[in-house]
Amino acid sequence: MPDRLSTVAARVLVVDDHRTFAELLSGALAAAGMDAVGTAYSAAQGVAMAQELQPDIVVMDIQMPRQDGLAATRRIREVAPDAVVAVVTAHRDPGWVVRAAQAGASAFIPKDGSLSEMIDVLSRVQGGQMLVAPSTFATVRDAGAAAPAPAGIPPQLTRREQEVLDCLGYGMQVKAIARVLGITLETCRGYVKSLHAKLGVRSQLEAVIKAQQLQLLGSAHER
Repeated sequence: MPDRLSTVAARVLVVDDHRTFAELLSGALAAAGMDAVGTAYSAAQGVAMAQELQPDIVVMDIQMPRQDGLAATRRIREVAPDAVVAVVTAHRDPGWVVRAAQAGASAFIPKDGSLSEMIDVLSRVQGGQMLVAPSTFATVRDAGAAAPAPAGIPPQLTRREQEVLDCLGYGMQVKAIARVLGITLETCRGYVKSLHAKLGVRSQLEAVIKAQQLQLLGSAHER
């Protein structure tokens, strides 16, 4: 996202086939100080408007008729390369987060989360990262109930594994992590491989998602 957003309101395009949702969200974003530049009600219309308007942020629904939001996300990354895409969806499966990131999205927000959470994520989203809304990991179904701690027993990590995991959580690549921690690239890759095994995942993104579920990120000082 351009640096000018620090002083100028982010220009946001909302793409959702549910017209009421799209219009209400645009109004809420405008009320929160963002510049809601338009609403689109299909993937094709969203791509065309993104190309014309060149927004800073595109809020993209995943499930839409004729063309899904992930395909549209890939196309928007081509026609509006300076825009960041935040997908909104009813899906909570971490696999969808991976697919969204692979399509070029920079944020993942559940539709049944709070409006304040959605606005918070949109105010912090940046290119080159994957910001996942906390409610993605909520398992509670009762709207008024407090969310329980994520299920599952956290694996025991060494101090160095925790440091590598925290760096992954900041969106750092393996080469950068190796430089920061003062270790060789191969050693760093070994730690990443160990983390994959302990967390039961197959990619760095899945590792970060699983670590968020288990509340492991940012806990190096406790180990």
